[in-house]
Amino acid sequence: MIQFFHVTKKYRQGAQALSDVSAHIEKGEFVFLTGPSGAGKTTFLKMVFREDVPTSGQVIVHNDDVATMSARRIPYLRRQIGVVFQDFKLLPRKTVFENVAFATQVIGLPRKEQRVRTFQVLEMLGLNHRLHNYPEQVSGGEQQRMAIARALVNRPLILLADEPTGNLDPDLAKEIMGLFKDINSHGTTVIIATHDRDLIRRMSRRVIALDHGRVVATAVA
Repeated sequence: MIQFFHVTKKYRQGAQALSDVSAHIEKGEFVFLTGPSGAGKTTFLKMVFREDVPTSGQVIVHNDDVATMSARRIPYLRRQIGVVFQDFKLLPRKTVFENVAFATQVIGLPRKEQRVRTFQVLEMLGLNHRLHNYPEQVSGGEQQRMAIARALVNRPLILLADEPTGNLDPDLAKEIMGLFKDINSHGTTVIIATHDRDLIRRMSRRVIALDHGRVVATAVA
């Protein structure tokens, strides 16, 4: 499903985000990507959905080399991947429904299918009573659910989340992780970047640990 072969990423300023990283994530797996701030977790995720490309090495997603794929192929890759950003990236002038439906508009689904999928995912995440609210009118936990709903509405094969519980209290964090666990149980490959060791221990899933851009461990927590 996802393979990194000796991946190194250097930026123009001289910083090296990843150094000779090799990793393999199976279809349907739930994996934590962990390490301190600056370890390379976000860069790793960006490689998967082709927001960034390696300086050297290969990243293979669904048998495609993300660095060499044509520009025409990139949107098709991204349609198979849902991303939950650390800062949510919600659109403040759009309602809960409009924020989630926007993802279906981007890929050009028919209007009826847009509405059906959006209603379904909002109901699944317990947001069907918030359809007409704006992001500032809902709680932090509900904003996180909005971000997850938007990532799921296009029914991705892969779900990536960057520090998805970093701004939440422990009870909400547990609730959000339960959602990810349920999503994974339906066959979606889930990769979560986090530095929360307690959270990782409670979930008991495979962990890829990064430090200064290198893989320093890979094991079940």
